[in-house]
Amino acid sequence: MEGIPSVRSDASLAHRIRSVLAIRPFRRLWAVSFICSTGDWLSLLALSGLITKLTHDYAFQNYAFSGVVLTQLLPGLLFAPFGGVLADKFDRRKVMVVCDLMRCGLLISIALVGTPLWLFAGNFLVGCCQLLWIPSKDAAIPNLLRRKDQVETANQLGLVMTWGISVISGAGLYALITGITSQLHVKLDDEGMQMATIIIVINGLFYLTSAIIVATRIPELSRRVAAPPADPKAEAAAEPAEEKTGLLVMLRDAARFIRTTRLVRGLLVGMLGAFAAAGALVGSSKPYSSSLLGGDSAFGWLFAALFIGLGTGMASAPKMAQRIPHNRLFGISIVAAGLGLLPVAASPHLWVSLVAVAFVGACAGIAFLTGVTIIGTQVEDAIRGRINAIYQSLMKIVLALSMMVVPLFVGLVRPRVVELFGNPVRIDGTRPVLFAAGLIAALVGVIAYKQMDDRRAETILADLKAAIRGKPRRSTGLLIAVEGDTAQDTAGQARQLTDWLRQSGRREILLASDPSLNDARLRAVLAGAELTGARAHALVAAAVRADIVEREIRPALDRGAIVVMERFVDSPFAHLSAVAGLDPEEMEGLTDWATAKLRPDLTVLLDRDPATLPKFQYQANDHHWRVQDLLLEMASADPEKYVVVEATDDSATAERVRAAVQSAVPAAKLGLDEENAPALAPVAEAT
Repeated sequence: MEGIPSVRSDASLAHRIRSVLAIRPFRRLWAVSFICSTGDWLSLLALSGLITKLTHDYAFQNYAFSGVVLTQLLPGLLFAPFGGVLADKFDRRKVMVVCDLMRCGLLISIALVGTPLWLFAGNFLVGCCQLLWIPSKDAAIPNLLRRKDQVETANQLGLVMTWGISVISGAGLYALITGITSQLHVKLDDEGMQMATIIIVINGLFYLTSAIIVATRIPELSRRVAAPPADPKAEAAAEPAEEKTGLLVMLRDAARFIRTTRLVRGLLVGMLGAFAAAGALVGSSKPYSSSLLGGDSAFGWLFAALFIGLGTGMASAPKMAQRIPHNRLFGISIVAAGLGLLPVAASPHLWVSLVAVAFVGACAGIAFLTGVTIIGTQVEDAIRGRINAIYQSLMKIVLALSMMVVPLFVGLVRPRVVELFGNPVRIDGTRPVLFAAGLIAALVGVIAYKQMDDRRAETILADLKAAIRGKPRRSTGLLIAVEGDTAQDTAGQARQLTDWLRQSGRREILLASDPSLNDARLRAVLAGAELTGARAHALVAAAVRADIVEREIRPALDRGAIVVMERFVDSPFAHLSAVAGLDPEEMEGLTDWATAKLRPDLTVLLDRDPATLPKFQYQANDHHWRVQDLLLEMASADPEKYVVVEATDDSATAERVRAAVQSAVPAAKLGLDEENAPALAPVAEAT
């Protein structure tokens, strides 16, 4: 199992992009993102231009751009989690439509009222709408895709649209419209007020267009994915729980989820350190460029290097994820970004700074995209909107606070010029601030890594060597199959084993019991297709297993999860062989092809005496005896991969299964502490 990379992980970037854009709802949402993101950037420029036309006070005009930026960021500082709560509580499509209509109306009102006070107040309300719109959009994206492994590519496309194509489009459109007055000598008024107002109205129409498309062309945004309950009791308890969906209750649920989930807790801790360091770099960039004695051009080059690094990091993140798991890649990239700030702080020359800043930007891009991907693939749909909102809002809060505090620390050190390697270097407060920010980011990255890493059996050096050599990483998940004669036995024991493993909370545990493996559904497929032959039955059984391997099991193993699979391949094909006498070698070849030669690391075979079966399960012929004999032959042929457990109708069977698994697999691979493994009641030895 470990040496087989996912077929889809090796797909080229172009192929992955085409496969995601082939999904019509996502393609339309991507177009909506272009419209709204272009509107966001155009709004920033247009409102900054309009505010300078509304006042003649020179000092006020100098703060115009900062005022527009601050009033858009302020909602994120004040009402961070509420956007995620609404995204989880209400229909996400309706939330997006209402927000777009409100943004359209607010911008048109700003153009009509034409006062500085209402401009800032209206822009604040536009920022509130954006705070609600973004979590709804981000939380809905995974539900539009066909597979979880497409989430990372979808996030890439979204970031490229928001921070690349839309920036160029918004700035270009603003330059084109404003250039009409100078290039074509079109003058609506002496101060340019009417042209600024026209741009604001056009901006409002962008959001109106978005609302129409979302309301009429993307009904899939309302789609929800319910998390399957761990057991029937949980399913029965799910309905009363729906009554407790007040805003405060949902906020408390999100806080509890973060507090009790190591993965998300580590993600947010790492994000705090990463963006604190990013805020320190951005906040000190202007005086830092002066310390390089490069003037304004150095400032421009540094910003270009930072964004080139960000783009490169986001583009390379999926490739890196083939070699290092997301849970590890996030912490490693933050540590690397922090260490990259150290040469930035010590740089004596602009060219050294450009290379170091580009490296920091690349690591930050990898960390950001990896964090968003983790939320999209490993957080349940019911709470994903709140986690997304907290992640995005904390990013803005930390960036804003860092940019406000850093200049105060920079001002504590008086600048001086020294000679270093024959070059004059200006030493000021930016150097110690960047040095300290780098150390803090590296330390926080280590903490995040320890919180999120669940691959204790695999050293980080092995992953780093694979990344450096360009080799795909080996899957380090664990696949445990529960096989037996009857579906009732295997279903019950697989569920109980999963519940026991989840007690540790150290690793992700997946119970693979997909509805497509349900016997009733399989019979419906066969009857609907009028398939009656034994070979046709075998092909259909192989098809449904190929589907769940590709869609659920393989991605979970690549993430380092433990997958408990009920009736993987042995049981169904033993039944088919017993009924139709099919050639075992042919069946094995079919199984290899369907599962891409994926085999369990451990198979728990439930050995039940067919004579003890309940009457409604027992067949008068010797079918059950033949199935059991075939299963026991498989186990005896590969004793290192099988444990045979006596199955009875009492609770002792579950205890025997746990004991057998714990004796066959090291506690570290099961995510258990050697000393603090879940206690086992005294049990009989496994057979």
